[in-house]
Amino acid sequence: MARVLLENVTKVFDGNVVAINNMTLDVVDKEFMVIVGPSGCGKTTTLRMIAGLEEITEGTIAIGDRVVNNIPPKDRDVAMVFQNYALYPHMTAFQNMGFGLKLRKYPKREIKRRVEDTAKMLGIEKVLQRKPKALSGGQRQRVALGRAIVRNPKAFLFDEPLSNLDAMLRVTTRTELKALHHKLKTTTIYVTHDQAEAMTLGDRICVMLNGIVQQVAAPMEVYDKPINKFVAGFIGIPAMNFFDGRIKFDEGNPKFIMKSDSEIALTGKMANFLSEYKGRKMILGIRPEHISIQPNDSKGQNEISATVDIVQPMGERIEMYLTSSSNQKFVISINSRSEIKVNETVKTYIDNNHVTIFEPGITGKNVSMRCV
Repeated sequence: MARVLLENVTKVFDGNVVAINNMTLDVVDKEFMVIVGPSGCGKTTTLRMIAGLEEITEGTIAIGDRVVNNIPPKDRDVAMVFQNYALYPHMTAFQNMGFGLKLRKYPKREIKRRVEDTAKMLGIEKVLQRKPKALSGGQRQRVALGRAIVRNPKAFLFDEPLSNLDAMLRVTTRTELKALHHKLKTTTIYVTHDQAEAMTLGDRICVMLNGIVQQVAAPMEVYDKPINKFVAGFIGIPAMNFFDGRIKFDEGNPKFIMKSDSEIALTGKMANFLSEYKGRKMILGIRPEHISIQPNDSKGQNEISATVDIVQPMGERIEMYLTSSSNQKFVISINSRSEIKVNETVKTYIDNNHVTIFEPGITGKNVSMRCV
């Protein structure tokens, strides 16, 4: 077990393609860190640099108390689980799990003990004599995981290991991975594009875009206090709603004026820091669960009239996709049963206690952070 530290790491591929740009990330000992972001953001490249499968262009990577920039992969004492599992098809599950130990010349008795103990922990002791083609996707995934565990490395590196599993098995395996980490307490760095995996697995999550770290924090802190518009929109299912508009002050009270001229009265705590944005174009963000349906005869503030486009029952909640009178698309998530139908016109209410104000642009900063 060990701390993994990346300091000012940059990776430039041929053709001057910058994959990672001045990345600093401190993964503390025993932590489960999840790196999440869209395809092409640099997640897997980061993992491969830590493993030594990609050379870094600038910066340093340390595992434990060693800088490993010039140390070959086999000597870094990390174990990587790949997306496709990378099992040898001609070997049994037992042989695949013990192969790394065999290369390191461990005694046969020790290999047998480690493989059998790990297989029992993963619930695959009955398939150890099968070859990969005779295993289910979930069993192959566990064999690949077991191959990493038997080595007792300083750190585990996971490259989207659940992406080939069906939806139900992914959920089950996520729970098992979390329980396994609590038991082994091995430093873990896990790469995924699936935000549900990031939120449920990570002690902290690192959100990336275009090779740049956007935010590193605990999952709920990222959800509740996104540092910018990209993070706010990427983390959360359904995604945060965004409305274009401008800041207005009415007798000292801040308001957000939408394109439709709908007014959202902002809380008083925003007054001080929003004064510098008076009259400027800004973006209002609100999570779907913080927009509700109002009775049609209501005359309250913070309402948006909209037409229902799609109604999606999700079991314990209902998601509704709507279009406002100014052609703004947004989604709400309500916990109650509803008989509202597609094409109905409804009044929705924005809870201004949960409003976030962003500067314009893909990575426009969250200016509301200043009043938290």
